[in-house]
Amino acid sequence: MFKLIQGDCLDALDAIQSQGIQVALTFLDPPFNQGKEYAYFDDDQPEPLYWEWLRQVCRKVYACTEAGGALYLMHREKNAEWVLRTVRETGWTLQNLIIWLKKTSAVPNTQRFGKQYQIIAFATKGTRPRCFHRLRIDLPPEPNYKFPRADGVFVTDCWSDIRELTSGYFAGDEAIRDACGERVHKQQSPVALLLRILLSSTKPNDWVLDPFAGTGTTAVVAEQLGRHCIAIEVDPEYTRLIQDRLRQRRAADSILRWRPYYRFTPELEAIWPSETSERWQHDSQPALFSEG
Repeated sequence: MFKLIQGDCLDALDAIQSQGIQVALTFLDPPFNQGKEYAYFDDDQPEPLYWEWLRQVCRKVYACTEAGGALYLMHREKNAEWVLRTVRETGWTLQNLIIWLKKTSAVPNTQRFGKQYQIIAFATKGTRPRCFHRLRIDLPPEPNYKFPRADGVFVTDCWSDIRELTSGYFAGDEAIRDACGERVHKQQSPVALLLRILLSSTKPNDWVLDPFAGTGTTAVVAEQLGRHCIAIEVDPEYTRLIQDRLRQRRAADSILRWRPYYRFTPELEAIWPSETSERWQHDSQPALFSEG
């Protein structure tokens, strides 16, 4: 089941809580308050005001999360202290501060080292996660290693194997473009990133929540994994884009390309039913939408 809500995330989260829905995982990729142009959000606020707003979001997410449920909050590396404080002050228990090394050119800076990563705070409602799957990947060996590992390696808190969707040619076919070939949303999250997050902390039929849905990557991955999803998006243009994306079933959105990469994961079929992913790829029927 997929539920798409077009509106302000704080109001939508109140509605979700009033309906008694309990989610297993929330992916938070909010605006970073760095002066970008958004039609429905002031991205240049005083820091205390911005972080108080994000604390409200985290509190409301906490209220509609089941015991042991997970939060993955992504943000800029320079805001690590703010992120950690926000997570802890809103009741969450920090499990990991994940480094997403984006494998793109570093942002140059004349006064400090160029930045090349984002942080993802993985936290849970309570000290013990309701589920956590230790993923094993077929990571190519480092140059100083002579042989690859026969059974892969466990995923750690440093993710250096997932490439950011960059601008221009190197964004590849996954980036959504308009009729002129321009990217529709420059902060579009890659399918591989959400695949790893959902595989790690959810099971089939779990509810997944994305309060800042953007282009709908979380929903696209959740549907292919057999998870239910609630996506909230304030911008009606992006809301329509999400609907179109789920109906189109683009080959670039298929998670099956990553299946061999995770083949060493214990009980992979239990957390990633291959039949569900294959059915998504070949099913031409549109997803079920419940809009609010």
